[in-house]
Amino acid sequence: MWWGVAAALLANVLYSAGFVLEKRALGALPEVTVRRPARLLRLVLGSPLWIGGSLALAAGFAAQLAVYRTLPIAAAQGLFVSGLVLLVLLSARLLGEETSGRERYALGAILLALLMVVLSLRESGADADTVGRDAPYPLILLVCVPALAAGVWLYSSAERNARHRHRLPTTGVEYGIAVGLLYGVSSLAVKGVSSHLTTGGVGASVLALLRSPYPYLLLFTGAFGLVMSQAALQRCRASLIVPVCTTVTCLFTAVLGTLSFGEELPDEPLRLALRVLGTVLAVTVLLAMPKHDTAPRTPAGPRS
Repeated sequence: MWWGVAAALLANVLYSAGFVLEKRALGALPEVTVRRPARLLRLVLGSPLWIGGSLALAAGFAAQLAVYRTLPIAAAQGLFVSGLVLLVLLSARLLGEETSGRERYALGAILLALLMVVLSLRESGADADTVGRDAPYPLILLVCVPALAAGVWLYSSAERNARHRHRLPTTGVEYGIAVGLLYGVSSLAVKGVSSHLTTGGVGASVLALLRSPYPYLLLFTGAFGLVMSQAALQRCRASLIVPVCTTVTCLFTAVLGTLSFGEELPDEPLRLALRVLGTVLAVTVLLAMPKHDTAPRTPAGPRS
């Protein structure tokens, strides 16, 4: 239990630092676009600062594997979203980004919503939350394939809208939701990988993993998520797009992952109410967040 909590907090630090480093590196690069993925990769791989951010994100991924082996999905998501506070602080300090009053209230409401989800958890007793180990592959594909299609479609729609010169500059909410859906699928795949690493010997585990859809979902979300997230990070504030992305990822994983991996909802009315109302509040706040900035913004470059 406590190993899982420590791993989740470490993952928060690594993910927040990784996103901020990548955003800072992207601010010094020419404009990148998903329509030219080879050029995008060439530019970012030539930036030592971006590579450092990517290594931090990769280490956060490794920590996430440890989390899913020891904590229920809903509990893990509650801990992951607490990292939003650190992300906003780092963005303000290192990137010079400022959040509006409405956005600060929204982030506070999101943290409150996920605190409600965490309070609905129970570690021991007859009604304790269980850690699911496996899910039917057809169910995983039924959940993940439409989410991937929706994420790619929404991102493409946001790209088309952004090309209209007379539109107000976007805050990146649409980008955050699109990338969040891809990362939500990736999170379920990570959960599936972690379950295979706990059974049998190394050879048997690897063979079983290769027969599952999880490594292929990770490859798809890794490739598309990398290109989509870098273009979005360069155009929009990390202090808004990353919280939106994280919220969508956590809600997607907590709700659909809990159902897919058989981690049952609480029987107690109070705990059930906290979990359901927390989820509804987070979704409502997400939909109410501002879609446009009040003035044009330029990508934040390194401070002197």
